[in-house]
Amino acid sequence: MSTDFPDESADDLTTIRVDHFFPHPPGKVWRALTEPALLAQWQMPGAEDFRLAVGHRYRMTSVPRPGTRFSGEVDVSVLAYDIERMLRVRWADAGTSNTVDWTLTWTLEQEGRGTRLFLVHEGFDPDDPAQLMARKIMDGGWRSHVMRTLGQTLDRMERLP
Repeated sequence: MSTDFPDESADDLTTIRVDHFFPHPPGKVWRALTEPALLAQWQMPGAEDFRLAVGHRYRMTSVPRPGTRFSGEVDVSVLAYDIERMLRVRWADAGTSNTVDWTLTWTLEQEGRGTRLFLVHEGFDPDDPAQLMARKIMDGGWRSHVMRTLGQTLDRMERLP
């Protein structure tokens, strides 16, 4: 189940916060966040080029969204990590017409036999209508599509040897 952080104000237009429980242990969720073959199952094409190394860069692609000035290409940099606890990456639009510079931080906390996964996606400019539109679209996408496909990836991992 995905919810807002309890103390999160809906008025913070600079950040998306997602809190989602998965009935899988943190080690498994960490693998889905950091193993290229698993990332490729739930993130954008190009995620298979991820490497767990600070400073590593790669590019993911998606559908351009002119209303948000999104070019369809995201340059990603690994900023920091703490194994099975936290992963922080930077996303920047590879296009020249968009100056987005976002930080995504995934935090894992064991909860019973499962994992509480927190996502903080920050850096939206509340004075830029295109970024507000991007925030609205991405907020819904993180909560529905991404958490669902990440969960499906985790469920498929159950069936692997």
